Amino acid sequence: MNTVAVIDYGMGNLHSVAKALEHTGAADRVVVTPDTEVILKADRVVLPGVGAIRDCMAEIRRLGIDEVVREVIRSKPLLGVCVGMQALMDESAENGGTPCLGVFPGRVEWFGDELTDPDTGARLKVPHMGWNRVHQERAHPLWEGISQDERFYFVHSYYVEPAIPELTVATTNHGRTFTAAVGRDNVFAAQFHPEKSQHAGLQLYANFLKWDGTA
Repeated sequence: MNTVAVIDYGMGNLHSVAKALEHTGAADRVVVTPDTEVILKADRVVLPGVGAIRDCMAEIRRLGIDEVVREVIRSKPLLGVCVGMQALMDESAENGGTPCLGVFPGRVEWFGDELTDPDTGARLKVPHMGWNRVHQERAHPLWEGISQDERFYFVHSYYVEPAIPELTVATTNHGRTFTAAVGRDNVFAAQFHPEKSQHAGLQLYANFLKWDGTA
């Protein structure tokens, strides 16, 4: 049986993620839950997230999800989405500096007020919101069936800067080139929202649901 748990800590578009996972037809059971026991029994786990990282991390720690995530990555595939990706880093610049989970070394930085297109000089909006081409920097099982430079949907004001370049599995551009996805061993995380990214996003979710955690 292929069961996937979507971690519910009150800070994510949980049901959109769950519906997208169900729509792939690749999971026998999708459960949205804060229950540690249920999460640890699942075959695969998704850590979603939207909103301010300070609030997300406060709830993650209050519910003990930080320890659950560390336990999950010892034995099964984990997928981080949007703020769920940022939460896996060491620290975020948001809210005056917020310690995160430290699964991946690196920081989360703000795009800033003066973000411009390097070619035209035009001001760019923050939050970065909309469709961007995602360039696969290295092969990964979650890219199976997804074309190079496929478009995915983003909504964010902060971006990840891994301390180890090899962690970056994809990049995109909004005023600067930045990391769109990271991966190591049985953990993969994306800044974009697969559940809002139509066919390509559903393909990534389907790939995750059959991934054994090896790159």
